[in-house]
Amino acid sequence: MGFIEDLYYGNLEPQSYNPEFGAELKRKLNDLTELEKQISDKLIGDEKALFLKYTDKYIEFTAKSLTDAFVSGFRLGAKFTHDTFI
Repeated sequence: MGFIEDLYYGNLEPQSYNPEFGAELKRKLNDLTELEKQISDKLIGDEKALFLKYTDKYIEFTAKSLTDAFVSGFRLGAKFTHDTFI
C-alpha cells in the first residue's frame, strides 16, 4: 500500500513518529483534565453549567483549529512538492 492510500485509510499517525512528544502531550492532557475536575467540583448550579459549556466550546474550537492547521500544512507540503517537480 502506498503513502496516499495509508493516509486515506487512516494508517498514518504523525504523532507516533516521536514517542517523547506523545508522552508529553499525554502528561499535559492529564494535567488539564485534573484541573478541569478540580474547578468543576468547586462550582455549582449555573456557574458549573457555564464552565462546562465553555470547556465544550473550547474543545470544539481546538479540534477545528488543529484540523485547519493540518490542512494548511498539507497544502504547503503539496506546494513544495509541486514546485520541486514542475
